[in-house]
Amino acid sequence: MKIIVSDAVLIKLNHKHQVSVKEVEECFFNRAGGLLLDTREEHQTQPVTLWFVAATNKNRMLKVIYISDGESIYIKSAYQASADIIRIYEKYGF
Repeated sequence: MKIIVSDAVLIKLNHKHQVSVKEVEECFFNRAGGLLLDTREEHQTQPVTLWFVAATNKNRMLKVIYISDGESIYIKSAYQASADIIRIYEKYGF
């Protein structure tokens, strides 16, 4: 599937989170666990918002948030995963 990053999200990734699109792509390739559904009301989307935690090729752990229409993946955000996010993912994503 093709990964799509809007201009607004690209700016957020680069300036706010210091994450490159290459790192996001690496996380998709390196993902070992499952996907989690973002059930928070303020994040409800159609199609649903999914997320996972994975390492980049340099072992940087990122939380990647996206939606997919079955043909493309639309990145909503990606950022350094906190210890709490990693704990939640390890508990529910594997």
